[in-house]
Amino acid sequence: MTVTETRPSAAGRSQPTPSPAQRLIAMPVRIAKSPHSARVLFPIALFVVWLLSLAAVEEIWPFAVDVLPTPSEVGGFMWDEFVTDTLARKNLYETFFISLRRLMSGFAIAMVLGTGLGLAMGLSRATNAFCHDWTMAILAMPALAWALFNSIIFGFDDRGPILTVILAGIPFVIVNVREGVRNTPRELFDMARSFQVPQSKIIRHVLVPSLMPFMFAAARYCFSIGWKGLVIAEVFGGQDGAGWTIKFWYDAHRAHGVVGYAAFFVIFAILFERLVFEPVSRRAFRWRPQLQTEVVEEAFGEHHEHYGEDHHGEGEAARR
Repeated sequence: MTVTETRPSAAGRSQPTPSPAQRLIAMPVRIAKSPHSARVLFPIALFVVWLLSLAAVEEIWPFAVDVLPTPSEVGGFMWDEFVTDTLARKNLYETFFISLRRLMSGFAIAMVLGTGLGLAMGLSRATNAFCHDWTMAILAMPALAWALFNSIIFGFDDRGPILTVILAGIPFVIVNVREGVRNTPRELFDMARSFQVPQSKIIRHVLVPSLMPFMFAAARYCFSIGWKGLVIAEVFGGQDGAGWTIKFWYDAHRAHGVVGYAAFFVIFAILFERLVFEPVSRRAFRWRPQLQTEVVEEAFGEHHEHYGEDHHGEGEAARR
């Protein structure tokens, strides 16, 4: 007679309490998986890769050590630029203020025009057919080409960088808003019309909430692409601003200045994301339930662990 061993299911059995040694071993994994730790570990890993790259380049090409900047040189330059005057009086603050003014001007125009065109293309097939091809053409054009073209046309004033921000960012706004209109459930519009809801309330309570995720994605794309295009436009066709300053340090053959201002660009973008986009996004989506990402990750981890245990038990039973 064959005896079949019944084992409790993975979902029903109780998990053994881990020992202090197991908790100590699992602690680095838990720390590394937390979002706050991941944000800290990335710059540390980048710093280590930087040092290892310098050591590798020194072994291959010793003369490059005099050109490539070290973290201490870049950090010292950034600190001096932040608290003192390396190039001109308050150069860091004035240059970023000039660039930010241009960026916000182009960003606002791109968002307004892109939202209007995206709504028109999403609601009208004829408008979409008329505007689709040139939208894709602008989307395919690199920001470098717009920067060079605008610097030739407008010279060294504000119009070239601002227009570069607009042309680089507006197609992303158009495409995202159009797709947001297309993805709005038609049943909601039909139900609202059947109850004779006014058109203004339909737009406010149906269309706008459905568009909000796409609008924030469009704003992030427009900001990031516009920021890159602005820096390129100031490098080639500017006489002030953050892009012009990085060009100055490049012409002076000061690599620590180039890398330092590139780091300032990254820090500014991260601060803008943390201080502007994230608070506004949380406020705009406060009506939505929070995404249980941690719960999903834990459930996936438990499922993976139980899956391995079940297969291990099946292997033991087969060997018996």
